[in-house]
Amino acid sequence: MKWYLLVLSKYVEFSGRARRKEYWMFLLFNVIIGIAYGVVLVILDLEESRFWRNLYPLLVFLPGLAALVRRMHDSNRSGWWALCPVANLVFACFEGTRGQNRFGPDPKQPMQ
Repeated sequence: MKWYLLVLSKYVEFSGRARRKEYWMFLLFNVIIGIAYGVVLVILDLEESRFWRNLYPLLVFLPGLAALVRRMHDSNRSGWWALCPVANLVFACFEGTRGQNRFGPDPKQPMQ
């Protein structure tokens, strides 16, 4: 949950880098929360309402995009790769650049 909250706290921060763990844990929690949200909508008979159905995806769109751009930066790639779904899925799986790169310090390194 700490990784999910970390991404939400950087919801419009497109600079810097994001570790694989940060990105994938955010994605995992999005799936879990999205499923739970869908179940609640069905139970409350709100699944036909466009407002309620689209609320959660709209709330996490920018944080998710920012995390993906930072994830691309971690592998020393431009954030524009986030616009290419197949490539960003592949790139997000690879380990980031060790040490500092052109987008900032290694997020795995302890702060000094």
